[in-house]
Amino acid sequence: MSSGFTFQVLATDGVARRGRLVTAHGVIDTPAFMPVGTAATVKAMFLDTVAATGAQIILANTYHLMLRPGAERIAKLGGVRKFMNWPGPLLTDSGGYQVMSLSKLRKLTEDGVTFQSHIDGSKHHLTPERSIQIQHQLDATITMAFDECTPYPAKKDAVADSMRMSMRWAARSKQAYISRLGYGLFGIVQGGVHADLREESAAALRALGFDGYAVGGLAVGEGQALMLATLDQTIAHLPVEAPRYLMGVGKPLDIVGAVERGCDMFDCVLPTRSGRTAQAFTRFGTLNLRNARFADDPEPLDESVACPASRNYSRAYYHHLIRSDEILGMMLLSWHNVAFYQQLMKQLRDAVSTGTLGGFVAGFAADQARGGAEEVGDDGVPDEVSTSRA
Repeated sequence: MSSGFTFQVLATDGVARRGRLVTAHGVIDTPAFMPVGTAATVKAMFLDTVAATGAQIILANTYHLMLRPGAERIAKLGGVRKFMNWPGPLLTDSGGYQVMSLSKLRKLTEDGVTFQSHIDGSKHHLTPERSIQIQHQLDATITMAFDECTPYPAKKDAVADSMRMSMRWAARSKQAYISRLGYGLFGIVQGGVHADLREESAAALRALGFDGYAVGGLAVGEGQALMLATLDQTIAHLPVEAPRYLMGVGKPLDIVGAVERGCDMFDCVLPTRSGRTAQAFTRFGTLNLRNARFADDPEPLDESVACPASRNYSRAYYHHLIRSDEILGMMLLSWHNVAFYQQLMKQLRDAVSTGTLGGFVAGFAADQARGGAEEVGDDGVPDEVSTSRA
């Protein structure tokens, strides 16, 4: 495939890359984290605030938008970027993962998936061709091939069958895609945690030719060590000249480990979902602001983050907002978390550019370990954290 956009690797440190992706809707500096705007909104945030954190690209979702308000309606209104007032690049997940994880009474065949909406029970049929058509109607800068995200754990034979069907769907996705200058289509590598299946999947996608290559089917319960080992076995088989996107990842240390292994793009619901469940990511680990120990804490969340939500409000105030069920607490924590992630990406880009990635990673990991994580509040209720796709 002749690339609809340009991607240039500007610097390397080991296999880690610092790159630049130029699209029809703007430049994306990599490694990049994409805030998730599943239903044409980054939850609890204004989009100009999202942009102010340094985010250059966001993600929306085919499955959710086809159900409500409908792709045809959005197309009439000028596409999802205009619809939600986001001028920059936008990537759309193909909907395959959500069909598997959210829909009811789904029936999977070679042709595609028939399912009932989780919203109202209405019946729908999603195929590779229809997914690509919807993403075109949404005017996505980056379109994703339609795939099946194999559940974990699963028997190897089942993983192989699923992966090979996804590769046939990738070929159909490419055939249905309408190439435009500044736009791109990504294929998705599947194969579970099996090195030989990952290699086979990557080879099939390379033979088809895509503008970028995503690694799917990870961060679904296999744990960090196995995820990173599988990533090592996968990245080695992807073209060096194309961007690499690790889907649905994740926690800060997951991202750092994936950047070390040559990944360029990331997305996850975690920053905003955690913001809505009282958690703040900081230089020294994760804080749960619901905990009583913050009731009298005058310190800001994290003064190292260049964001008003990080510097201008005390932890005691956040604790008060959370305990009082005030919406402002969710908004400010989401803002801080997205800013923390964007600052981390800039630090990773700078470290790769200066050849100091190893030292940065060691220092970041030590700081995170020093602070630890607080994922359960004093009331014993676990917070909803996830590294799943949107």
